[in-house]
Amino acid sequence: MSIRRFIAADSGFTEAFGKFLSLRRAQGTEDVHTATAAIVRDVRQRGGEAVAAQTSRFDAVEVDPQTLQAKGVDLLEAAERCAPDVREALNFAAERIERYHQEQRPKDHSFVDPNGLELGWRWSAVDAVGLYVPGGRASYPSSVLMNAIPARAAGVERVVMVSPVPGGVINPAVAYAAVRAGVSEFYPIGGAQAVAALAYGAGDLKPVDKIVGPGNAYVAAAKRIVFGDVGIDTIAGPSEITVVADNQNNPEWIAADLLSQAEHDPLAQSILITDDSEWALRVEAAIERQIVQLATSKTAVDAWRDYGAIVIAPLAKAAAIVNQIAPEHVEIATSDPDAIANDVRHSGAIFLGRYAPEALGDYVTGSNHVLPTSGAARFASGLSVLDFMKRTSVQRISEQGFRHLAAAAETLAKCEGLPAHGLSVSIRRGAG
Repeated sequence: MSIRRFIAADSGFTEAFGKFLSLRRAQGTEDVHTATAAIVRDVRQRGGEAVAAQTSRFDAVEVDPQTLQAKGVDLLEAAERCAPDVREALNFAAERIERYHQEQRPKDHSFVDPNGLELGWRWSAVDAVGLYVPGGRASYPSSVLMNAIPARAAGVERVVMVSPVPGGVINPAVAYAAVRAGVSEFYPIGGAQAVAALAYGAGDLKPVDKIVGPGNAYVAAAKRIVFGDVGIDTIAGPSEITVVADNQNNPEWIAADLLSQAEHDPLAQSILITDDSEWALRVEAAIERQIVQLATSKTAVDAWRDYGAIVIAPLAKAAAIVNQIAPEHVEIATSDPDAIANDVRHSGAIFLGRYAPEALGDYVTGSNHVLPTSGAARFASGLSVLDFMKRTSVQRISEQGFRHLAAAAETLAKCEGLPAHGLSVSIRRGAG
């Protein structure tokens, strides 16, 4: 399998590598907006009737237009069927995720300035969150934990999960994760109609304030459409990993790390940055051996062939290349990973050391695995407790503080042509 190789010392490397990165980011942009907008509009107009019709059409599942429930689909019953070892692993992961996200809770703060004004801010959770969980092949219980637990840690009282159940079957591990994470309502619906139902309400499903969770192109399009009426987390793209490694690593380990993201999606991207071209060949050979043994081989082959790359560069330049990529995940497996990591500004998550495979972060470190993709790490962060909270500014103004501010406020109100603004200040200046 021929893999793209880039030499950082070559003239034009930055431009050529940038074009390579843009190839993948231009993919998956099929215009589904028109069809999605029609579904969203239908749900806004007809509520549960529309959701039931679309669920029957796309998932061959009949849901009641009022309750939005399907016969034979019971979250608690499905959770009981979760295998004991999976249940134990989910409990282990949930405990770590809870601890990590409790540490993220922000604190209220206030202070009094020299002129007697008390200023500050306070934090509060949103009232209700909708969690979209894909069904079928992309149904991952770990994602349920990663989305629901931070919401609960933030203090969200109502966590609503929607998930398609093609054929009327729900993944027992997903069901158990939902129960363990504190999901308060579950509706066996998916697609754009489920996003619209979360945003605007349908039948017994009351609207939420924010929608989180990954989905297909129609789900992503629906989230774009409803944004503004509700909050959303992000528009997730295919998985990404960049591995910075020296030749002291076992090439089999690094190969497995690169494949761990390639197996997610044909559009996933795995990039190796190393300073040893001969050792890079050993990693390539290890990938060739491992990839054919994976149950996800077809997906991994497509992703590695089409979007994989190896960059030969001095380790001193690795951070700059990582910043150009702005990947979802970066592993730094070198003798001094901090020397590189300290200069990495753009990455969703950083994994330091030879025993820090990204897969641990997907499941059990406790850090959130919902991360910015497609270069969004340049301006966005991974999901956290803060995504489920709002910051409200608070100002207590004494008469002394008022008189310190009034003249400047009146001047600015006049400058902006807003006389009532000025009046609300000047009318107080003569009081007392």
